[in-house]
Amino acid sequence: MLQLFFLLVMIPSAIIHEYMHGWMADRLGDPTARYAGRLSLNPKVHIDPIGTVLMPIILYLATAGGFVFAYAKPVPFNPHNLRNQKWGPVMVALAGPLSNLFLALVFGLMVQFMPYGPATPFLGIIVFTNVLLAVFNAIPIPPLDGSKLLFAIMPPSMDHIKHMLNRFGFFFVILFMLYGWPLVSPLLYWLVDFFTGGLRMF
Repeated sequence: MLQLFFLLVMIPSAIIHEYMHGWMADRLGDPTARYAGRLSLNPKVHIDPIGTVLMPIILYLATAGGFVFAYAKPVPFNPHNLRNQKWGPVMVALAGPLSNLFLALVFGLMVQFMPYGPATPFLGIIVFTNVLLAVFNAIPIPPLDGSKLLFAIMPPSMDHIKHMLNRFGFFFVILFMLYGWPLVSPLLYWLVDFFTGGLRMF
């Protein structure tokens, strides 16, 4: 039951994540997402047939509910329209993970201050899901959001490394998921405990 709820929470959380990318870009001078009709929380404009529907179902069935992940259709974005060419893309990228951390904070406070009851594990799942999205997307490997911050602070002399990361980013992400995730997962659970006051009951 909780695994299925995790899947149901993952989809709207990923949609809010993508919406915030477009919202921030629009505020910083790039109206691409607005012109494309993506500045909306309507799931229809954000659902990706593979990432939002097919992939999570396959993962759920293949792992008997042990691991589920989903993503929404990326919001269109033209960095050349931003008023700040160096830090604008970073602000757009970080808007997604920060929105998930904000949701984790809100529901984490509910876990802490509401009496424990049948809803508490479900609130904990909402916190966990949003922290997972934030932490995973903050990894500094393209196309993940954290790569924008990495590229902003890298000197021009390292442009060849940027090119390599952009070219083989998906491959590096897969390698990280297979071998590097255990290095990051302690941060995930620390944040979940931080937001819930250690009352993570799921």
